[in-house]
Amino acid sequence: MKKAVLTTIQVLVTVGILLWVFHDPTQREQMWYALKRSNPGWLMAGIGCYGLVELLAAFRWFLLLRVHGVRISPLRVGALFMLGIFFNMFMPGGTGGDVLKVYFLFKEIPAHKEKGLLAVLMDRVIGLLALILVSSAIIGFQYNWLKTSPASLHWTWVLLAILVSSLGSIVFSFIISGFGLAHRLPPRLPMRDKLIDVSKAYNAYAREWPASLFALFLSFGVHMSGFFLYVCAARALNLNLTTGAVLTVMPIIITIASLPISVGGAGVREAMFVAMLGPLCHLAQADAKILSITGWGLTAVWGLVGGAIYLLYRPSQHAKLREVEREVHEVEHEIAETD
Repeated sequence: MKKAVLTTIQVLVTVGILLWVFHDPTQREQMWYALKRSNPGWLMAGIGCYGLVELLAAFRWFLLLRVHGVRISPLRVGALFMLGIFFNMFMPGGTGGDVLKVYFLFKEIPAHKEKGLLAVLMDRVIGLLALILVSSAIIGFQYNWLKTSPASLHWTWVLLAILVSSLGSIVFSFIISGFGLAHRLPPRLPMRDKLIDVSKAYNAYAREWPASLFALFLSFGVHMSGFFLYVCAARALNLNLTTGAVLTVMPIIITIASLPISVGGAGVREAMFVAMLGPLCHLAQADAKILSITGWGLTAVWGLVGGAIYLLYRPSQHAKLREVEREVHEVEHEIAETD
């Protein structure tokens, strides 16, 4: 029931905001004109930027799997990663791409499920930590510019609240790991299994800190390549935006659009581009919306590749999403209950 309600809300929010995005026929005409005169070279550069995002992120995951003794070919890791991209972009509800990645990883390494799951969890934590560091640095340098608009200042503080909460979760899980308090957490504590599993991931990678540090370094490249994709989109559309302006607003836009509000951030992302770049850069609503849609389209190219891989992927028969979630949660609980 919770899953059905979440999916319904996401679909309704997506439809509602997209109707707002495209309701004005004059803006639709302006967006179509901007897209028709876009520069193909910069569009290809944007596709390449997101390809670099996927390459670096897949290599980071491969590295964390390998140092923990999980032997799986780079091509297989890349295929699993692409499956996750597809589900993150196009599937409503609570079943994210990471859950699908973990499920199919279990089929590849049935004897090493715990190691595989811990590598995925560590990959998440390192990526989140890198996002916190990159976003904090950008906001620190550009705060005076961001506060020139009440709207951009508001969303900047929303981002900071999200980052502080995320950092607090990382610190809390690190404390319970360092002091051996994981199994003393109350049984009914929300996310208890995940907290224990993350603490075990810390312990598993404590002796592999050089690899973890290198994975963090790769994560900086992952995030910055994702931000530069929208610089390429702006150049392709011949918009009067500086590279610094685009890179400054992207951590805010991407983080808020990644919240489970709509399907793949659709609609929310367009609204954020209007809210941020309109007052800060005096960008017309039509231009802000088409910039968002173009950037998403460049990532969607790779998402569709992930969908094709999913259709051709044959570690086993494709299971229903409920079965996928149940198996992953069962393994998470088993690891959490293991001393």
